Amino acid sequence: MAQSSIEWTESTWNPLTGCTKISPGCKLCYAERMARRLHGMGLERYKNGFELTMHEDILDQPFSWKKPQVVFVNSMSDMFHDDVPIPFIKKTFDVMDRAFLHQFQILTKRSERLMILSPELNWPANVWMGVSVENADYTFRISHLKRTRAAVKFLSLEPLLGPLPNLDLKGIDWVIVGGESGPGARPVDPSWVLDIKSQCTRSDVPFFFKQWGGFNKKKAGRLLEGRTWDEMPKAV
Repeated sequence: MAQSSIEWTESTWNPLTGCTKISPGCKLCYAERMARRLHGMGLERYKNGFELTMHEDILDQPFSWKKPQVVFVNSMSDMFHDDVPIPFIKKTFDVMDRAFLHQFQILTKRSERLMILSPELNWPANVWMGVSVENADYTFRISHLKRTRAAVKFLSLEPLLGPLPNLDLKGIDWVIVGGESGPGARPVDPSWVLDIKSQCTRSDVPFFFKQWGGFNKKKAGRLLEGRTWDEMPKAV
């Protein structure tokens, strides 16, 4: 486990690292940049760079954590990547089920595989399942998410690359919004963010604004309408 600087979680756990790009939100992938940096530093777990790599030796790691944590699972990969074997996914879910002291957050862009595998998976109450949606072309991922048995379903609208009007938030427990950050970051329009916040308010869905992003995300900050928005799922 590593303490995380990601605003909406506390720690990260990466039994899986590496990925491949599948949609516009992947263009400036922070995990890829980080993996290349760690590879350059000679870290053993990143000897393959950003190639998909399983680390079965740390699957039992959550049992050693004594303090309850909110844990982002596979922040450096995608659990539902087509090349991740189903037995490995099931093992990961089994660990999360037995490590009931913690809350586990999973994000995927491979929503179709998530939907297909969902009936085969054990869905404990401490597992939050989310999908990433960067623009209106990928809202179908929300429909796939809704067909799972996850106790907490959430959306990560980051990097937000376009307006997302008329989101169907029925059955959604949490919405995260954020602009893209880093070199070459594509700008986010404040009107897109404000519209999503209004939709969340109308649907009584907790809203979390992560960042404006840009080349210097710290300078841009994360204030929206003069305040921070750190709402969390009501199931917590």
